[in-house]
Amino acid sequence: MAYLLAFAPWIAFAVVPGSAWTWAALAAFALSVFGVVRQTRAGLPLDAQIIAIGSAVYFAALTVLAFADPHTALHAYVPALASGALGLIGLGSLALREPFTLGIAKQEMPREAWDHPAFLRVNVVITAVWTASFVVGAVALAFLAHSSVAPRLTVQVAAFVVPMVFTGRYVASARARAQEADDATTAAAAA
Repeated sequence: MAYLLAFAPWIAFAVVPGSAWTWAALAAFALSVFGVVRQTRAGLPLDAQIIAIGSAVYFAALTVLAFADPHTALHAYVPALASGALGLIGLGSLALREPFTLGIAKQEMPREAWDHPAFLRVNVVITAVWTASFVVGAVALAFLAHSSVAPRLTVQVAAFVVPMVFTGRYVASARARAQEADDATTAAAAA
C-alpha cells in the first residue's frame, strides 16, 4: 500500500471544498513537492516516484490556473482534469515500458524478482487497471461536472478504490501462482 502515499496530494485536494480550490491546489502542490523531496532524500529512486512527480507537475499548473483565474469555467471540470492527468501519467508510464507501479513494487520485492517477466507483467496489468480506472473516472466526471457533489464524489472514490482492491487481490493471486510454480519445481527436482 506504499502507493497510497503517492496519492496523498490528490486525496487531500479531493476532500477540500470546491470554494477553496485555489488554496487546495496550492496545498496539494506543496504536498507533492514535499513528498518528492522527502522521498528522494530518503533514497527512493525516481522510478518509484512517477505518480509523485506527475502530481507535482499537475498541481503546479493547476495552482497557476487557480490563482490566475479563480472563476475560470474550467473549475467545474477540475475533478475530471485531475483523474485525466492521473490517466495520462499512467498511459505515459506504460508507453515508456516503465509502469508507475513497477518502481513502487521494487521497493517491496527482493532484487532477484525484478528481472522476472512475471514481475513486469503483473505491474503492467496493475498499472493498466489504475490507468483505465482514472480514464473512466475522468470521462464520468466530465459528464457530471455540473451535477451535485454526491455523484462526483462517488466516482472519485470509485476511481481509487476499484483499482486499489484489484491490486491487493491481483498481487495475492500472482504470489500464490508463483508459490505453486516454485513448489512444483521443488517437487520435480526432488523426484
